Amino acid sequence: MKGTVIYKHSQGSGLAAIVLGAFAVWLGYLVYRSHQPGPLAPLTVLLLAAVLFWRLTVELDDEFIEVRFGPGVIQKKWRLTEIESCGPVRNRWWHGWGIHWIGKKTWLFNISGLDAVELCMKDGKTFRIGTNEPRKLSDLIQGRLRQSAP
Repeated sequence: MKGTVIYKHSQGSGLAAIVLGAFAVWLGYLVYRSHQPGPLAPLTVLLLAAVLFWRLTVELDDEFIEVRFGPGVIQKKWRLTEIESCGPVRNRWWHGWGIHWIGKKTWLFNISGLDAVELCMKDGKTFRIGTNEPRKLSDLIQGRLRQSAP
């Protein structure tokens, strides 16, 4: 982010942390009981996933909107000048969480819940950013878009 931060919000995934934690404990128990290192590979993958996806942070400044998972290794940034429009939306439950395609042209970035802000880009692509503050984020982005309009 370059300019002054207008909005910054982080959303955690409590359910994912509980599920990953329980599975990690179970795998740890298997390693302990079997005295074999076999389950260490899946345990390592789970711990890495937990570190990378435990939080989703959304940041908005004068030029960009950015989403970052966990410590920021996985991130995506858009210039506000590339956005045609935006608005709050509600994802279907089967859209799930994580980073993936939904539909034919929409990328989803979500960690918890069903609420999101949909960004419709000038090039026809669509992105959805999961948030528990969809109206607030959408209003702030729309305000920035109006200010930058000629």
